Amino acid sequence: MGASAIAATAPARVLLRLENISKEFPGVKALLGVNFDLRAGEVHAVCGENGAGKSTLMKIISGVYQPNSGSITFKGEPMRFSSTLQSEAVGIAIIHQELNLVPHLTVAENIYLAREPRRGFLVDRKKLLADARRCLDRIGVNIDPNVQVRTLSVAQCQMVEIAKALSLDAAVLIMDEPTSSLTEQEAQLLFKVIRDLKAQGTGIIYISHRLDEMVEIVDRVTVLRDGRYISTDNFADLTLDDIVARMVGRSLEDKYPEPTRVPSEHVIFSASGLTRHGVFSGIGFEIRRGEILGFAGLMGAGRTEVARAIFGADPLHSGTITLDGKELKITDPRNGIEAGIAYLSEDRKANGLAIKMPVDANLTMARMDGVSNRFGVIDRKKHHDASQHYVDLLNIKTPSLTQPVRLLSGGNQQKIIIGKWLFREPRVMFFDEPTRGIDIGAKFAIYQIMDELAARGIAVVLISSELPEVLGMTDRIAVFHAGRITATLTTRDTNQEEIMHYASGSGRRAQ
Repeated sequence: MGASAIAATAPARVLLRLENISKEFPGVKALLGVNFDLRAGEVHAVCGENGAGKSTLMKIISGVYQPNSGSITFKGEPMRFSSTLQSEAVGIAIIHQELNLVPHLTVAENIYLAREPRRGFLVDRKKLLADARRCLDRIGVNIDPNVQVRTLSVAQCQMVEIAKALSLDAAVLIMDEPTSSLTEQEAQLLFKVIRDLKAQGTGIIYISHRLDEMVEIVDRVTVLRDGRYISTDNFADLTLDDIVARMVGRSLEDKYPEPTRVPSEHVIFSASGLTRHGVFSGIGFEIRRGEILGFAGLMGAGRTEVARAIFGADPLHSGTITLDGKELKITDPRNGIEAGIAYLSEDRKANGLAIKMPVDANLTMARMDGVSNRFGVIDRKKHHDASQHYVDLLNIKTPSLTQPVRLLSGGNQQKIIIGKWLFREPRVMFFDEPTRGIDIGAKFAIYQIMDELAARGIAVVLISSELPEVLGMTDRIAVFHAGRITATLTTRDTNQEEIMHYASGSGRRAQ
């Protein structure tokens, strides 16, 4: 099936070819005899669910991992990369799904890390800043190259990663979930850059769970499932449903579950006049029993900042928070957790996981008293049973409960964070970009969990940059612009255009 489609494509120079690639980790066969090729001036998508082997294959191409067997040919020459520096030296750059920046260095220093322009023995700071500015301008992003990366949002860090890869002028550019933290406008800027690179003959390997965005840029698509090669076809010859069916081995008729929750008029959580000077002001909203409230808005609008402040991670200067009629006083995350508030961070690696620890420890760390005896000693059976329950509930793919979390795929890591908070049995849950980097099959399971939580009376807030997701999962939507809520919309009566109208500051409606 894949071979006939490839043969029908007009001949083009093959930049990169992988044949019979296999890779094993302790207890996991990540890749089994995978074949792949990339041509000059094309975007070749690699699709598959979490655990299919996509990121592993990309890390082999970029020198992060070495294959157990198989061959790599680059520009007609056999290659074997033992480090990313080697792959970069020949013209292969990767934008990792997990951000790979040094927080205490500036944006410019990160873009040209280990490649800084020099004047004699010293770094040429003026040229460094000018070169970094050109890279950022190329993708149309307004970020000061002289600020430290630790001061940036996740979306801004993603743009810095993209600028860093472009600075290499690579012949092959690997993009692993490049739009996962970007707004629609930012993604369109990226697609323009991709089209320009294609015209220059750059070969681009593109990995994304947002299949609908591929329509704009992808030429061919290869599907992997459970570490095995399934097919390669011209993208134009397939429907999105065809791709999904090959990814999961079955068809998925519905993207969003049929709601089981029944919203009522009873308010279980409310916020009024929330203000953090210079960040957001006068924020007020309420959540009724049995509903999911969406937070929509452009990057920097204040959605995440409000959630973090309610949780206690950032200071609140004024305002009131009420849960079940009782006013809460929250000054730090410990207060937030004890009050029954859970916040699932958009940056799981930095704020959600102990990545060197095993699966079971991560799932139970938010409620150790739930797996301990009356003397505070961990009860091994309770610990095992609680961990296994959430592994089964969320369909977390792991060879064992003792597997270090860092060895799992991004989507499975995200599901572990959800399980950790579910074990805490919270009253309020903020899901900040919960399906970022998660495959289409796993998304449905997470959506079902959110619906079930709301049906049980938990106040659920969905913060998402994907408007179809917000429209598909919520009952009402609070739209943010410049640190304020400009409108609260009933989901069934609105659309993407109206949301963007209020998100861009074009109008303001009474709450």
